[in-house]
Amino acid sequence: MASQLMQQLTETAEHIRSIYPHTITTGIILGSGLGNLSSEMEIEQEIAYETIPHFPVSTVEGHQGKMIFGRLGGKRVLVMAGRFHFYEGYTPQQVSYPVRVMKMLGINNLFLSNAAGGVGEGFKVGDLMIIKDHISFFTVNPLIGANEPELGVRFPDMSEPYYKPFMAKAKQIGRELGFDLREGVYTGVTGPTFETHAEYRLIKNIGGDAVGMSTVQEVIIAVHAGMKVFAVSVITDLGIREDDSIITHEEVLAAAKDAEPKLTALFREMVAAL
Repeated sequence: MASQLMQQLTETAEHIRSIYPHTITTGIILGSGLGNLSSEMEIEQEIAYETIPHFPVSTVEGHQGKMIFGRLGGKRVLVMAGRFHFYEGYTPQQVSYPVRVMKMLGINNLFLSNAAGGVGEGFKVGDLMIIKDHISFFTVNPLIGANEPELGVRFPDMSEPYYKPFMAKAKQIGRELGFDLREGVYTGVTGPTFETHAEYRLIKNIGGDAVGMSTVQEVIIAVHAGMKVFAVSVITDLGIREDDSIITHEEVLAAAKDAEPKLTALFREMVAAL
């Protein structure tokens, strides 16, 4: 007999397939203020999260809250415009539930974006950082609890969570498009508070280049499911600054909007090259 989780995943996937029956192999999850990738798409179908069985709903400004299906770079993709966060009160399992739904739909490539604070040397607002690795110690692991063997092994290896060929391709595309891509380690935290100065210094000292409130739980679930992952942080604020000015969500959204055309172009070319 199927577990409750497997039953829910099956019901969610069947509902989505009943509306959009086409085969998709690539899924994209967009972060705060980064939802306009759809303007580059040939949209075939949109599904609001609140109409999907067992699906959470986005509550944060800058997250649209819908699945968008269509073609990007000539390939069929599923784009999640709006994601879920632990700080909204969702469990880590709910935060990462859409990734498991994507796997049930046959998606094997997962692209993610997020807005992040820069702590690495030389970062500036508007930089795009390819995530080469992450630190997840400050978040709750979504695999805690009973393991579902149909979804993955009990102890998944996380030594290379981000797919190296995708990183290499992104660097090539960045050169062709004429913009610099940074590379670094993303540190996941719970939020919703921005970090203290001491926390920023700690993150920098343990090897973090950027810090944000999303992504790592989704990536853990994707790796557990055997998916190939590529992720980019848009540096929307600087955690370690010369002055003592405060960081606001409005500032983050504005910086994300400015950097979005570069991210959109990168993702479009990445998908076209698959």
